[in-house]
Amino acid sequence: QVQLVESGGGLVQPGGSLRLSCAASGFSFSTYALNWYRQAPGKERELVATITSLGDNTDHADSVKGRFTITRDNAKNTMYLQMNSLKPEDTAVYYCSVYRLLRRYWGQGTQVTVSS
Repeated sequence: QVQLVESGGGLVQPGGSLRLSCAASGFSFSTYALNWYRQAPGKERELVATITSLGDNTDHADSVKGRFTITRDNAKNTMYLQMNSLKPEDTAVYYCSVYRLLRRYWGQGTQVTVSS
């Protein structure tokens, strides 16, 4: 079955950096586009970034453009989100996701807290 496991979250000061990872299994990783989403307390889940199956095209939400970078390593079945210049408003649970065979799958999420 599809499994997505996020890691790398934590507490960081404003202006700091974190690198999230998403380890995937149970499907043909290199043939699917992947996404990072986030959900802050009291807010709806929002799309943060998307990467195509081969990693040759990416898209980032305006709120993170220039600060976050989505990448993937198909040899390792892993996706990443490099987050720089973090702001308090980036505080959220971050989820990796794949849409496969008419169903969206989610990981369990990893908490990112940006605070001094």
